[in-house]
Amino acid sequence: MQEPPRALGLAGASNFRDLGGYRGHGGRPLRWRRIFRSDHLAALTPQDLAQLQALGVQRAVDFRGEAERAALAYQWPGLAQHPLTIEPTVVQRAQELLRMGRQLTAQDAVGLMQDTYRDFVGANAPRFAALFRLLLESDAPLVFHCTAGKDRTGFAAALILLALGVPRDVVMHDYLLTNTYYRPPAGLAGPAPQEVLRVLWGVQEDFLDAALHLVDTQYGGVTPYLEEVLGVDAAARKELAGRYLQTP
Repeated sequence: MQEPPRALGLAGASNFRDLGGYRGHGGRPLRWRRIFRSDHLAALTPQDLAQLQALGVQRAVDFRGEAERAALAYQWPGLAQHPLTIEPTVVQRAQELLRMGRQLTAQDAVGLMQDTYRDFVGANAPRFAALFRLLLESDAPLVFHCTAGKDRTGFAAALILLALGVPRDVVMHDYLLTNTYYRPPAGLAGPAPQEVLRVLWGVQEDFLDAALHLVDTQYGGVTPYLEEVLGVDAAARKELAGRYLQTP
């Protein structure tokens, strides 16, 4: 039986894709067309909306900051929108360094991205905990997104897949698919060099690894982190598996 396409090929969102098919606990694959990840949804065309409504997408979790959300608001009839605000920090930190007269390098940008991912683990944990509560409330099809669908969204996707027993190398594969699908907005020229912009608008293993290394060293691994920080205990993980993994 042929699997559905992972990327939906929407005209107005380049990084909209399905988490289905990855094998989790007991080799059971994630159910298709239940959990989606995406870049922002403000440019969806009427045809895109019709496609997503036909798939039954009923809920959207929006990790964008308040200014991002205001600048690129979206209307989607019948959609329940859940803002879980994580303010962006990378651009602000880069601008601070530039104002101080620092010539940014690609390595500086990698360091800024790694710091951002470490912040996801601690400072932003309540937002990811809220995402899991929504997943446990209902298995109605849900999309979670930020602006580019790569960092806040990428860490969220990693947590969901790991909670469902997907191996880390497969989780990393899904994470890096952003580099295949995401189309950055046109006209990204600015004071930062192009090699810096390429780092900031892509994903690298080093970014997600920084977060997962902190999870391992500070909390003793993904399972204790899920339980102690995000409130996803063994019963919750069993419930998630029942909802989102295919039955044998």
